[in-house]
Amino acid sequence: MQPNRKIRLAVIGATGSVGRATLDICRRFRETFDVVAVAARTNAQGLFTLATEFQSRYAYLQTPSTETIQKFQEKDIELLAGDDGLSSIASLDCVDHVVFASSGTDAIVPLKHALLANKNVSLANKESIVAAGPWIMPLVRRPDQLRPIDSEHSAIWQCLRDEPAKGVRKILLTASGGPFREWSLERMRHITPSDALKHPVWAMGAKITVDSATLMNKGIECIEAMQLFNLSPPAVGALIHPKSLVHGIVEFTDATMKLLLSQADMRLPAAAAIAWPERLPLSESFPLDFCVPSPQEWALTFSEPDHDRFPCLRLAIQAVEMGEAYPPLLVGADQFAVGAFLEGRIPFLMISNIIERTMERFSGCAPKSIEDAIALISEGERISAEVYSATGG
Repeated sequence: MQPNRKIRLAVIGATGSVGRATLDICRRFRETFDVVAVAARTNAQGLFTLATEFQSRYAYLQTPSTETIQKFQEKDIELLAGDDGLSSIASLDCVDHVVFASSGTDAIVPLKHALLANKNVSLANKESIVAAGPWIMPLVRRPDQLRPIDSEHSAIWQCLRDEPAKGVRKILLTASGGPFREWSLERMRHITPSDALKHPVWAMGAKITVDSATLMNKGIECIEAMQLFNLSPPAVGALIHPKSLVHGIVEFTDATMKLLLSQADMRLPAAAAIAWPERLPLSESFPLDFCVPSPQEWALTFSEPDHDRFPCLRLAIQAVEMGEAYPPLLVGADQFAVGAFLEGRIPFLMISNIIERTMERFSGCAPKSIEDAIALISEGERISAEVYSATGG
């Protein structure tokens, strides 16, 4: 792939797992990508190492020390900071394409600014679409301006290329099932944080790893898919697929299906997003051979999720059906409950209980702006804290 000019990237969340995957693709194809800017929340040393390696002109840290600022200046790297700094990175004139590889709500406003500046965007930030999708999606001006990086959404996006929307009957996101897929409900009563952080396939941060164990991550991904692909709840579902070879399936009205199959490696969806409409030559690095090691190893099995043992998936779909206030409320409630579990304050099975009771107790209004949606995330955390306190915690 030899474009006339390098694709100039800003990578937000550069030191995290998705950011590192994206930058590894940039490292492999330096003739194609110019990493103009990198951003991280607090990892100053990791960011400095990346900015130096890719000779980035700009960088961002939330609250850098004076020593850190001087260190970047010595390398002629302009270091931005504060509430507005991330939005400035996302709308730089010298950037063609912004990669949102971070988690959390801090990305919502910068994402808005990137789209308003007509940048191409690759997105792995779930909260921005789940909480603020009704305001973010109308800012997308052209086909494929917004490209998903999450493996499941990338799979659906790639399967839908050149397909008319009216021909789509249903999309299905796959889930490995997490570490407790075969555990009984009784055994799950004794899950510890260290148990929950042992994901069988993906290496991720603590919060998203626990979300994968509860299947809340899949529920949130279903909400995101509804926004990204303009579909209603009946047209979006999930399947348990332990081998994580198939990442997404599209069922069409003519009784045919498309699916995307690849190794479980975040570098592949990242490459698909930042290089679009081209495909990078990666087959030698990530080979798939149906005859090796043996055909039996490639047997593709799927099953329905167990909503009794994993109610978080049901709660996520229910949040969409309850109205626009509930997806951001769900995000906030989940943030509190997972944090309480990781701190050892609640058992694993109480995560879903706190989220459900938070949704039941809310009596506020639907959000009317991005700011309202962000506030509802905080409201979800606040109500969850009250629910927790009412249990004697």
